[in-house]
Amino acid sequence: MADTQRGFFAKLMVGIWRLLNFTRLLVVNAIFVLFVILVIAALRTSAPVLRARSALVLDPKGAIVEQYTVAPAQRAFSGLFGETPKEVQLRDLIGVIDAAGSDPRIERLVLVPDEIESAGFSTLREIGSALDHFRAGGKEVIAVASGMTQGQYYLAAHADSVLLHPQGAVLLEGLGRYRSYYKDLLDRLGVVVHLFRVGEYKSAAEPYVRNDASPEAKDADLYWMNGVWGDYLADVAAARKLDLAQLNAQIRDYPTAIKAAQGDLAQLALQQKLVDKLATRDEARALLIEKGVRDDKTFRHIDFQEYLHVVQRERALDVRPQVAVVVAEGEIVGGDQAPGTIGADSLSRLVREAREDDDIKAVVLRVNSPGGEVFASELIRREVELTRGAGKPVIVSMGDVAASGGYWISMNANRIFAEPTTITGSIGIFGLFANIPDTLGKIGVHTDGVGTTPFAGAFDVRRPLDPQIGAVIQSVIDKGYRDFIGNVAKARGKTPEQIDAIARGRVWSGDQAKERGLVDELGGMSDAVAAAAQAANMGSNYRVRYVEKQLTFWERVAMDFNTEAMRGMGHALFPDVARFAAPDLRHELSLLRQLAGNKLGVFAYCFCEIR
Repeated sequence: MADTQRGFFAKLMVGIWRLLNFTRLLVVNAIFVLFVILVIAALRTSAPVLRARSALVLDPKGAIVEQYTVAPAQRAFSGLFGETPKEVQLRDLIGVIDAAGSDPRIERLVLVPDEIESAGFSTLREIGSALDHFRAGGKEVIAVASGMTQGQYYLAAHADSVLLHPQGAVLLEGLGRYRSYYKDLLDRLGVVVHLFRVGEYKSAAEPYVRNDASPEAKDADLYWMNGVWGDYLADVAAARKLDLAQLNAQIRDYPTAIKAAQGDLAQLALQQKLVDKLATRDEARALLIEKGVRDDKTFRHIDFQEYLHVVQRERALDVRPQVAVVVAEGEIVGGDQAPGTIGADSLSRLVREAREDDDIKAVVLRVNSPGGEVFASELIRREVELTRGAGKPVIVSMGDVAASGGYWISMNANRIFAEPTTITGSIGIFGLFANIPDTLGKIGVHTDGVGTTPFAGAFDVRRPLDPQIGAVIQSVIDKGYRDFIGNVAKARGKTPEQIDAIARGRVWSGDQAKERGLVDELGGMSDAVAAAAQAANMGSNYRVRYVEKQLTFWERVAMDFNTEAMRGMGHALFPDVARFAAPDLRHELSLLRQLAGNKLGVFAYCFCEIR
């Protein structure tokens, strides 16, 4: 009887298990089939309908970057659920503006800059130049804003007409650079930081050994910031047809002017001719309907992301010889790194790929980097040198910042282009070493022992740094600086003494750098690409290709699915999240993180970005 019951129970469990297994397989297969159906349906979705007399709505949200810092698959699947990453590629914005300029179906461009969270001045300058080119073709640009920072306003100033909400504001504040200093804190914690550097202007590591900025740092910062700010004001004055001296005086007299306007910043912007009209959102929409064509309750338009998809499909059919663009954006560190950080191995591999590809006739290295590790920078510089030596021209296009290590990887190019507002130079290196014997002593921990040589245990953070070892480190830093200025001198056709006079860690604007021979030409990405094509004798018969890490099959499927499906499902609004807040503190923490991973951190780094 017992055996019969056990047999029945065993059969019952086997039956249940088979049922569960069948159900599991059924569910998994159903999900897979549903996914395939969705992909096929999305891929069969018709292209966006672009009708005559449409307006292109340019409303970038988030940070404007050289390349996405979020993995393709993550961006794709996040987009399906309305969590679109807060990044827009500069190349995409320039691409749609240029394409729309020659597209007879696009009648005007509506710029909505409110949700741009982060963009350097050189990035803004490139977009502004594209807007000017669009207008030069006889098409209108209208800017509509609820309120604008000075960065957002820079783009709006390039419009034919600027509409500001009556409750909005435009404040041109100027540039400031303030950092936190930690010496007192580190002293209280018993942390001793040893700084080794060459150049009185190499101030990146001052916060760890001082409580304030050195006079040299203040002098150098104010010099290049005045240069960048002067270019900003000159561009705005020219775009708005304002008197430059009067504009500068108005900004300096803001406290009086705001008081006279009784705190109404929108009216003040109108009085100062920074905007053309105050208009609520419905009034702005009515104006656009009047200028264009009514579609239902709004004006006929296409979003720039949808228009980008149209442009990309057309470009995919282009099989002409290529000018390759390799993007170097972010801090420079060793190894393989994801986009947004420059990895010595990963970026070197891309430069090498461009060199070895027969379809690529010239290379543009787009640099937007404050620098980083010296050795990592040297590995990349060598690949640039090899590419040039192989007979392929290499042109550097500097973005918002190409300083210190960013200049190191640039110096061996055939030619260097920079915007007037690019931050560059900072030719110098420094080393940091921190130890904590006093910190441990505060809690009753002491270190003692013996070693067979002076170097044995010399970099143990529990021990004080031997002055003899400190002298050795400084000699290594001195040698690194000599290598830096020697390589720059050789690349720029100058003597090391001439480079030393403009180096020593000092930062320059693009204008100032050109005056001193550190860059060859003032211009943006399009100028660099044209120069690369010319150097390779390509004439106008070429296309631009970005050389980047290849997507996997599933990443491509996810990206295609997201691009198509989002058009059918409708675009979600971006949450207003200031993701790029406190960049200075992020950089400080990044340097400390790198230092923690090195016995001796040796860097070519510049804390010189402004937003």
